[in-house]
Amino acid sequence: MLRISVYRIFLVFLRLGLSSFGGPVAHLGYFHSALVKRLRWLDEDSFAELIGLCQFLPGPSSSQVSIGIGLAKAGWRGAIAAWMGFTLPSAVLMTMLGIGMGYFGAGIPGWLSHGLILVAVPVVAQAILLMTRQLCPDWPRRFLALVSTVILLWLPFPATQPLTIAAGGVLGWFFLKGLGKNLPKTLPPGLNRRTAFAALGLFFLLLALLPFVSGLLHNHALAVFSAFYQSGALVFGGGHVILPLLQSAVIPTGWVSGADFLAGYGAAQAMPGPLFSFAAYLGAVMTSAPNNLAGAALCLAAIYLPSFLLVIGALPVWQAVRHHPQVRGALSGVNAVVVGLLLAAFCRPVWTSAVHTPSDLVLALAGFGLLTAANMPSWAVVILTVLGAGLLAAV
Repeated sequence: MLRISVYRIFLVFLRLGLSSFGGPVAHLGYFHSALVKRLRWLDEDSFAELIGLCQFLPGPSSSQVSIGIGLAKAGWRGAIAAWMGFTLPSAVLMTMLGIGMGYFGAGIPGWLSHGLILVAVPVVAQAILLMTRQLCPDWPRRFLALVSTVILLWLPFPATQPLTIAAGGVLGWFFLKGLGKNLPKTLPPGLNRRTAFAALGLFFLLLALLPFVSGLLHNHALAVFSAFYQSGALVFGGGHVILPLLQSAVIPTGWVSGADFLAGYGAAQAMPGPLFSFAAYLGAVMTSAPNNLAGAALCLAAIYLPSFLLVIGALPVWQAVRHHPQVRGALSGVNAVVVGLLLAAFCRPVWTSAVHTPSDLVLALAGFGLLTAANMPSWAVVILTVLGAGLLAAV
């Protein structure tokens, strides 16, 4: 398997962190365009398989996919490089916003925010089109993808995604065995099993002991770390689901005011990269130390630590079972459901939050045409779509 330098991994994911707008589903679209279509670091099946695995795990799926890809290409250093590159731009912006709240507030021009959200429509649509061709080439898998889409739209709950993926795996196990013959060639390789079990053990140990120890010692920094670790370890269903967990952690305790919380969350919608970088903002605006840069670093490390431990622990276990013939059928089912998951997310919230007027539709269709027919890079489509939104707002 092709190995990539840590420096190259950091630069590629830094570019993605600077240009990936629109939430976790859109991030996967950008990943697909850059890492599968352009750089060919993974094939379609590997990419979908990794998405399916990360959807089972609590935490931010797009960030976990970046960690898994970095792990595959350069070991644990590659995992850190990929995470840092993807997270750094939004983390720096949100930290600066938190530190500078007293000087310039959190206002984001409406046309800019809308343009950045709108560009997710053509990016995700292109990813769905390409992945459907590769992962659902026959009617059984297309039917499974469509049924998954209906279920996910009908039951929009955090638990629906992992349960639907699990159901797709079960159906594939029994009914799609003959369709899952080829294993992905570039799935992240297995790690040392001792390392995997140690990572999983540490995940559960911290989850159980941090609240007890922080309460026993009455240490504020430890209490903050515990609250953000718990939030990162228990959230299912994407970045926006973290909102109530963080709100209940920082507002009743008086660590962050309600006004500062909502202002930062509103600004986070217009930032590139993962929404979990909102944690850096909360750490920066906390009313007592650690805050500013120290608080931002503490909260960011705490909320992402569960993702690292889970990905490092889960990949070797998956690697050990994925060669079984029936498991390959289950993979076909999971991959079909992943396509359905992306299609459901495209319908809601990507489309519903972005396309409100005929001019929005025109911009979205133009962006899709530029991506597919003109083969324009996604970063250029981002710029042109935002400029188009600004022009329409001006007239």
